[in-house]
Amino acid sequence: MQDLVGPQNENLKRLESRLGVTLNLHGNIVAIEGDDQQALKAQTALMTLYKRAATGQHIDNGDVDAAARLSGQHTDVAELTLRTRKKHISPRTPGQSSYLRLLADHDLVFALGPAGTGKTYLAVAQAVAMKLAGHVDRIVLSRPAVEAGERLGFLPGDMKDKVDPYLRPLYDALFDMMPGDQVARNLESGDIEVAPLAFMRGRTLSNAFVILDEAQNTTPVQMKMFLTRLGEGSRMVVTGDLSQVDLPVGARSGLEDALNILKGVKGVGRMAFTSADVVRHDLVARIVEAYDAAGAKRLQK
Repeated sequence: MQDLVGPQNENLKRLESRLGVTLNLHGNIVAIEGDDQQALKAQTALMTLYKRAATGQHIDNGDVDAAARLSGQHTDVAELTLRTRKKHISPRTPGQSSYLRLLADHDLVFALGPAGTGKTYLAVAQAVAMKLAGHVDRIVLSRPAVEAGERLGFLPGDMKDKVDPYLRPLYDALFDMMPGDQVARNLESGDIEVAPLAFMRGRTLSNAFVILDEAQNTTPVQMKMFLTRLGEGSRMVVTGDLSQVDLPVGARSGLEDALNILKGVKGVGRMAFTSADVVRHDLVARIVEAYDAAGAKRLQK
Protein backbone atom coordinates (compact mmCIF):
# COMPACT_ATOMS: atom_id res chain seq x y z
CA MET A 1 0.00 0.00 0.00
CA GLN A 2 2.90 2.37 0.74
CA ASP A 3 4.30 1.76 -2.73
CA LEU A 4 0.87 2.31 -4.23
CA VAL A 5 0.15 5.69 -2.63
CA GLY A 6 3.76 6.94 -2.79
CA PRO A 7 5.63 9.25 -0.40
CA GLN A 8 3.28 11.86 1.10
CA ASN A 9 0.54 10.25 -1.02
CA GLU A 10 2.15 11.69 -4.18
CA ASN A 11 0.74 8.99 -6.45
CA LEU A 12 -2.81 9.57 -5.21
CA LYS A 13 -2.46 13.33 -5.70
CA ARG A 14 -1.19 12.79 -9.24
CA LEU A 15 -4.13 10.49 -10.05
CA GLU A 16 -6.53 13.07 -8.61
CA SER A 17 -5.19 15.77 -10.94
CA ARG A 18 -5.22 13.45 -13.97
CA LEU A 19 -8.74 12.05 -13.46
CA GLY A 20 -10.58 14.86 -11.70
CA VAL A 21 -11.50 12.83 -8.61
CA THR A 22 -10.79 13.03 -4.88
CA LEU A 23 -8.90 10.14 -3.27
CA ASN A 24 -8.93 9.81 0.52
CA LEU A 25 -6.72 7.28 2.28
CA HIS A 26 -8.18 5.62 5.39
CA GLY A 27 -5.71 3.03 6.65
CA ASN A 28 -5.51 0.46 3.86
CA ILE A 29 -8.61 1.77 2.09
CA VAL A 30 -8.72 4.39 -0.65
CA ALA A 31 -12.09 6.12 -0.91
CA ILE A 32 -12.91 7.62 -4.32
CA GLU A 33 -15.14 10.68 -4.75
CA GLY A 34 -16.25 11.90 -8.18
CA ASP A 35 -18.78 11.26 -10.92
CA ASP A 36 -19.45 7.63 -11.73
CA GLN A 37 -17.38 7.43 -14.92
CA GLN A 38 -14.28 9.11 -13.47
CA ALA A 39 -14.58 7.16 -10.21
CA LEU A 40 -14.61 3.90 -12.19
CA LYS A 41 -11.51 5.04 -14.08
CA ALA A 42 -9.78 5.86 -10.82
CA GLN A 43 -10.65 2.41 -9.44
CA THR A 44 -9.22 0.76 -12.56
CA ALA A 45 -6.05 2.87 -12.36
CA LEU A 46 -5.56 2.07 -8.68
CA MET A 47 -5.96 -1.67 -9.30
CA THR A 48 -3.44 -1.50 -12.16
CA LEU A 49 -0.91 0.22 -9.92
CA TYR A 50 -1.65 -2.14 -7.03
CA LYS A 51 -0.92 -5.16 -9.23
CA ARG A 52 2.36 -3.53 -10.25
CA ALA A 53 3.34 -2.88 -6.62
CA ALA A 54 2.32 -6.42 -5.59
CA THR A 55 4.86 -7.87 -8.04
CA GLY A 56 7.65 -5.77 -6.54
CA GLN A 57 7.86 -3.26 -9.38
CA HIS A 58 8.63 0.39 -8.66
CA ILE A 59 5.90 2.94 -9.36
CA ASP A 60 7.05 6.27 -10.78
CA ASN A 61 5.22 9.30 -12.19
CA GLY A 62 5.19 7.73 -15.65
CA ASP A 63 3.46 4.62 -14.31
CA VAL A 64 0.80 6.73 -12.60
CA ASP A 65 0.20 8.75 -15.76
CA ALA A 66 0.01 5.53 -17.78
CA ALA A 67 -2.56 4.02 -15.41
CA ALA A 68 -4.66 7.18 -15.73
CA ARG A 69 -4.46 7.20 -19.54
CA LEU A 70 -5.36 3.52 -19.85
CA SER A 71 -8.08 3.52 -17.19
CA GLY A 72 -10.80 4.08 -19.76
CA GLN A 73 -9.56 1.32 -22.06
CA HIS A 74 -10.58 -2.34 -21.96
CA THR A 75 -6.90 -3.28 -21.71
CA ASP A 76 -5.19 -5.79 -19.46
CA VAL A 77 -1.80 -4.11 -19.14
CA ALA A 78 -0.30 -7.19 -17.47
CA GLU A 79 -1.16 -9.20 -20.56
CA LEU A 80 0.91 -6.82 -22.71
CA THR A 81 3.85 -6.44 -20.33
CA LEU A 82 7.26 -7.31 -21.77
CA ARG A 83 9.76 -8.92 -19.44
CA THR A 84 13.44 -8.15 -19.94
CA ARG A 85 16.46 -8.81 -17.73
CA LYS A 86 16.35 -5.44 -15.98
CA LYS A 87 12.69 -4.39 -15.98
CA HIS A 88 9.12 -5.13 -16.92
CA ILE A 89 7.91 -2.79 -19.65
CA SER A 90 4.20 -2.01 -20.00
CA PRO A 91 2.30 0.26 -22.41
CA ARG A 92 1.70 3.78 -21.14
CA THR A 93 -0.88 4.98 -23.66
CA PRO A 94 -3.71 3.36 -25.65
CA GLY A 95 -1.54 3.83 -28.74
CA GLN A 96 1.30 1.90 -27.16
CA SER A 97 -1.12 -0.91 -26.27
CA SER A 98 -2.17 -1.15 -29.91
CA TYR A 99 1.48 -1.07 -30.97
CA LEU A 100 2.46 -3.97 -28.71
CA ARG A 101 -0.39 -6.03 -30.16
CA LEU A 102 0.82 -5.25 -33.68
CA LEU A 103 4.37 -6.26 -32.74
CA ALA A 104 3.07 -9.57 -31.39
CA ASP A 105 0.87 -10.37 -34.39
CA HIS A 106 2.72 -9.12 -37.49
CA ASP A 107 5.99 -10.05 -39.19
CA LEU A 108 6.48 -6.49 -40.47
CA VAL A 109 5.36 -3.35 -38.63
CA PHE A 110 5.78 0.31 -39.58
CA ALA A 111 5.67 2.70 -36.61
CA LEU A 112 5.33 6.41 -37.33
CA GLY A 113 5.20 9.35 -34.98
CA PRO A 114 7.02 12.07 -33.06
CA ALA A 115 9.85 11.66 -30.60
CA GLY A 116 8.99 10.36 -27.15
CA THR A 117 6.17 8.02 -28.19
CA GLY A 118 8.17 4.83 -27.51
CA LYS A 119 8.10 3.53 -31.07
CA THR A 120 11.78 2.47 -31.04
CA TYR A 121 12.05 1.72 -27.32
CA LEU A 122 9.10 -0.69 -27.34
CA ALA A 123 10.36 -2.37 -30.50
CA VAL A 124 13.71 -3.03 -28.81
CA ALA A 125 11.85 -4.30 -25.72
CA GLN A 126 9.84 -6.70 -27.87
CA ALA A 127 13.05 -7.88 -29.54
CA VAL A 128 14.78 -8.51 -26.20
CA ALA A 129 11.72 -10.28 -24.77
CA MET A 130 11.44 -12.54 -27.82
CA LYS A 131 15.14 -13.40 -27.72
CA LEU A 132 14.99 -14.24 -24.01
CA ALA A 133 11.97 -16.46 -24.71
CA GLY A 134 13.85 -18.24 -27.50
CA HIS A 135 11.51 -17.10 -30.27
CA VAL A 136 14.40 -15.52 -32.23
CA ASP A 137 18.12 -16.26 -32.20
CA ARG A 138 19.43 -12.75 -32.58
CA ILE A 139 18.60 -9.07 -32.70
CA VAL A 140 19.69 -6.74 -35.50
CA LEU A 141 19.36 -2.99 -34.95
CA SER A 142 20.08 -0.52 -37.74
CA ARG A 143 19.88 3.17 -38.62
CA PRO A 144 20.82 5.13 -41.73
CA ALA A 145 23.87 7.38 -41.28
CA VAL A 146 22.54 10.26 -43.35
CA GLU A 147 25.89 12.05 -43.35
CA ALA A 148 27.89 8.99 -44.40
CA GLY A 149 29.92 11.06 -46.86
CA GLU A 150 32.78 13.44 -46.20
CA ARG A 151 31.51 14.88 -42.91
CA LEU A 152 31.55 11.41 -41.35
CA GLY A 153 35.03 10.87 -42.77
CA PHE A 154 36.40 13.76 -40.73
CA LEU A 155 35.44 12.07 -37.46
CA PRO A 156 38.34 10.36 -35.63
CA GLY A 157 38.72 6.59 -35.27
CA ASP A 158 37.83 3.53 -37.31
CA MET A 159 34.49 2.87 -39.03
CA LYS A 160 32.87 1.67 -35.79
CA ASP A 161 33.92 4.88 -34.02
CA LYS A 162 32.52 6.95 -36.89
CA VAL A 163 29.07 5.35 -37.02
CA ASP A 164 28.49 4.67 -33.29
CA PRO A 165 27.17 8.20 -32.60
CA TYR A 166 24.32 7.52 -35.05
CA LEU A 167 23.53 4.22 -33.33
CA ARG A 168 23.79 5.43 -29.72
CA PRO A 169 19.99 5.57 -29.09
CA LEU A 170 19.76 1.86 -29.94
CA TYR A 171 22.60 1.02 -27.54
CA ASP A 172 20.89 3.11 -24.84
CA ALA A 173 17.67 1.09 -25.19
CA LEU A 174 19.59 -2.19 -24.95
CA PHE A 175 21.44 -1.14 -21.80
CA ASP A 176 18.11 -0.10 -20.27
CA MET A 177 16.81 -3.67 -20.64
CA MET A 178 19.86 -5.88 -20.13
CA PRO A 179 22.86 -5.78 -17.75
CA GLY A 180 25.88 -4.20 -19.39
CA ASP A 181 27.99 -7.38 -19.32
CA GLN A 182 25.21 -9.32 -21.10
CA VAL A 183 24.90 -6.65 -23.77
CA ALA A 184 28.67 -6.75 -24.28
CA ARG A 185 28.72 -10.56 -24.55
CA ASN A 186 25.83 -10.60 -27.03
CA LEU A 187 27.46 -7.89 -29.14
CA GLU A 188 30.73 -9.81 -29.15
CA SER A 189 29.06 -13.10 -30.13
CA GLY A 190 26.90 -11.47 -32.80
CA ASP A 191 23.64 -12.44 -31.07
CA ILE A 192 22.98 -8.70 -30.99
CA GLU A 193 24.19 -6.61 -33.91
CA VAL A 194 24.02 -2.83 -34.13
CA ALA A 195 25.02 -1.61 -37.57
CA PRO A 196 24.41 1.19 -40.07
CA LEU A 197 21.96 0.49 -42.85
CA ALA A 198 24.66 0.23 -45.50
CA PHE A 199 25.94 -2.96 -43.80
CA MET A 200 22.64 -4.77 -44.53
CA ARG A 201 23.13 -5.10 -48.29
CA GLY A 202 23.43 -8.64 -49.65
CA ARG A 203 22.32 -10.35 -46.43
CA THR A 204 19.40 -12.61 -45.50
CA LEU A 205 18.33 -12.20 -41.88
CA SER A 206 16.70 -15.41 -40.63
CA ASN A 207 15.41 -16.17 -37.09
CA ALA A 208 16.09 -12.58 -36.15
CA PHE A 209 14.25 -9.56 -34.80
CA VAL A 210 15.29 -6.70 -37.07
CA ILE A 211 14.67 -3.01 -36.36
CA LEU A 212 15.32 -0.07 -38.68
CA ASP A 213 15.21 3.22 -36.78
CA GLU A 214 15.02 6.75 -38.25
CA ALA A 215 13.71 5.20 -41.47
CA GLN A 216 12.50 8.55 -42.78
CA ASN A 217 16.16 9.15 -43.74
CA THR A 218 16.35 6.18 -46.12
CA THR A 219 16.01 6.45 -49.88
CA PRO A 220 13.45 4.27 -51.71
CA VAL A 221 16.30 2.06 -52.97
CA GLN A 222 17.69 1.61 -49.45
CA MET A 223 14.24 0.83 -48.05
CA LYS A 224 13.56 -1.85 -50.66
CA MET A 225 16.99 -3.34 -49.97
CA PHE A 226 16.28 -3.45 -46.24
CA LEU A 227 12.77 -4.91 -46.44
CA THR A 228 13.94 -7.71 -48.72
CA ARG A 229 16.47 -8.86 -46.09
CA LEU A 230 13.60 -10.48 -44.14
CA GLY A 231 14.24 -14.21 -43.80
CA GLU A 232 12.41 -17.24 -42.37
CA GLY A 233 11.40 -16.98 -38.71
CA SER A 234 12.16 -13.26 -38.54
CA ARG A 235 10.28 -10.15 -37.48
CA MET A 236 10.95 -6.64 -38.75
CA VAL A 237 10.02 -3.22 -37.36
CA VAL A 238 10.57 0.04 -39.23
CA THR A 239 10.28 3.26 -37.21
CA GLY A 240 10.43 6.89 -38.25
CA ASP A 241 9.02 10.41 -38.17
CA LEU A 242 8.13 11.88 -41.56
CA SER A 243 8.28 15.40 -40.09
CA GLN A 244 12.01 14.95 -39.39
CA VAL A 245 13.47 14.05 -42.80
CA ASP A 246 17.17 14.95 -43.09
CA LEU A 247 17.62 13.89 -46.72
CA PRO A 248 18.74 16.44 -49.33
CA VAL A 249 16.02 18.82 -50.48
CA GLY A 250 13.87 17.15 -53.12
CA ALA A 251 14.89 13.59 -52.22
CA ARG A 252 11.97 11.22 -51.57
CA SER A 253 11.89 9.39 -48.25
CA GLY A 254 12.05 5.61 -48.52
CA LEU A 255 9.68 5.37 -45.55
CA GLU A 256 6.98 7.44 -47.25
CA ASP A 257 7.52 5.47 -50.46
CA ALA A 258 7.18 2.10 -48.69
CA LEU A 259 4.01 3.14 -46.86
CA ASN A 260 2.34 3.97 -50.17
CA ILE A 261 3.56 0.85 -51.99
CA LEU A 262 2.75 -1.60 -49.19
CA LYS A 263 -0.63 -0.16 -48.26
CA GLY A 264 -3.07 -3.05 -47.87
CA VAL A 265 -0.42 -5.78 -48.18
CA LYS A 266 -1.33 -8.74 -45.96
CA GLY A 267 0.94 -9.26 -42.95
CA VAL A 268 2.07 -5.64 -42.75
CA GLY A 269 1.05 -3.68 -39.65
CA ARG A 270 1.06 0.08 -39.35
CA MET A 271 0.97 2.25 -36.22
CA ALA A 272 0.62 6.04 -36.30
CA PHE A 273 1.47 7.67 -32.97
CA THR A 274 0.39 11.21 -32.09
CA SER A 275 1.33 13.79 -29.48
CA ALA A 276 -1.14 12.03 -27.15
CA ASP A 277 1.31 9.10 -27.03
CA VAL A 278 4.33 11.17 -25.96
CA VAL A 279 5.52 9.78 -22.64
CA ARG A 280 8.44 12.10 -21.98
CA HIS A 281 8.08 15.40 -20.15
CA ASP A 282 4.56 16.86 -20.50
CA LEU A 283 6.08 19.84 -22.31
CA VAL A 284 7.29 17.56 -25.14
CA ALA A 285 3.69 16.73 -26.10
CA ARG A 286 2.82 20.45 -26.19
CA ILE A 287 5.91 21.18 -28.31
CA VAL A 288 4.89 18.48 -30.81
CA GLU A 289 1.35 19.86 -30.96
CA ALA A 290 2.65 23.41 -31.55
CA TYR A 291 4.89 22.27 -34.41
CA ASP A 292 2.05 20.22 -35.95
CA ALA A 293 -0.25 23.25 -35.79
CA ALA A 294 2.40 25.47 -37.39
CA GLY A 295 2.95 22.93 -40.14
CA ALA A 296 -0.78 22.73 -40.83
CA LYS A 297 -0.97 26.54 -41.15
CA ARG A 298 1.89 26.58 -43.65
CA LEU A 299 0.10 23.98 -45.78
CA GLN A 300 -3.06 26.11 -45.82
CA LYS A 301 -1.20 29.14 -47.21
